[in-house]
Amino acid sequence: MKKIAILGSTGSIGTQTLDVVDMHPELFQVEGLAAGGNTDLLIEQTKRYRPKKVSVGSKELAEKIAPHLPAGTQLFYGNEGLVEVAAGTDAHTVVTAVVGSVGLESTLAAIDAGKQIGLANKETLVTAGHIVTTRAAAKGVSLLPVDSEHSAIFQCLNGENRERLAGITLTASGGSFRDLTREQLKNVTIEDALKHPNWSMGSKITIDSATMVNKGLEVIEAHWLFGLQYDQINVLLHPESVIHSYVEFDDTSIIAQLGNPDMRVPIQYALTYPDRLPSPAQRLSLAQAGKLHFRDMDMERFPCLRMAYECGKMGGTATTAFNAANEVAVARFLRKEISFLKIEDIIASVLEAHHNVDEPDLQEIARCDQESRKLAASL
Repeated sequence: MKKIAILGSTGSIGTQTLDVVDMHPELFQVEGLAAGGNTDLLIEQTKRYRPKKVSVGSKELAEKIAPHLPAGTQLFYGNEGLVEVAAGTDAHTVVTAVVGSVGLESTLAAIDAGKQIGLANKETLVTAGHIVTTRAAAKGVSLLPVDSEHSAIFQCLNGENRERLAGITLTASGGSFRDLTREQLKNVTIEDALKHPNWSMGSKITIDSATMVNKGLEVIEAHWLFGLQYDQINVLLHPESVIHSYVEFDDTSIIAQLGNPDMRVPIQYALTYPDRLPSPAQRLSLAQAGKLHFRDMDMERFPCLRMAYECGKMGGTATTAFNAANEVAVARFLRKEISFLKIEDIIASVLEAHHNVDEPDLQEIARCDQESRKLAASL
């Protein structure tokens, strides 16, 4: 039986991870759960899975749920609680599914404790990829990708000679507004933005999909996960999300990973690797799919993806500034403070004011993150 802890258990990835646990209850034991503010669902999860440790976002929330937890479950809160659930249990694998750069400290704590990482929190590598990958290598810890695109690349590279890899291509659905012009984007609403055509995801990542920031974060993540240069990482618009990503080798051979869009498949593979088990996902029928469509990525139409590439190539704290500015801008859009297109304007303004630091330590990363957020909030 594999013991697991889940950071972000009430979110989209967290709940689907527990779906996988329910599919194979004889194989998994939940040791820890951490959530933000969805206390009702966390209480329900805690009563069902009986973890040794749980954490919520604040002291007030902890006091609220304390009377409802089963005997034997320890309760924590805040960032210290995230770290406790990540590193302080007997879990073999920690699924990092929290949203945003808040997942960095807890992921590093899990690595230091020798836990294998099921990585769904891409911002961890975006903000501190050089630190996370170096520390994971030193500890002998695997970073097993949970994102469908990175899981696809990981699967396609299994057993292959990495030196013969010419490049990889991450596919992008295009998000809620993939067929709209720049002019049409001026008046889109939050409700429109949250209607993703293919995937069921949280609000922040759904907005990121519409702006193509999410794909930009995935490009940066792929750079660190697979040790590739940015000119080896391509993005292709693929509306059906059937080909999750593919790799090309020096002999021009292409190997792709296909399947219906269902996050439970890459989640389960990260938990069972290198084994494969039956999945609740629907099997793909190419005959029913009939046709698959592809378009080159238009960097003028999706400037956030262009900015992500530029920040990735620059390195240092540029990617931290990019991520921090976006997190604040998306939150402001969801609060109806700004229009959809203002998200990219705020990111661009923060990057223009940014003074890059090469090979930053954690303190410099934290300072850049805070300064970028403050500026993004004021624009």
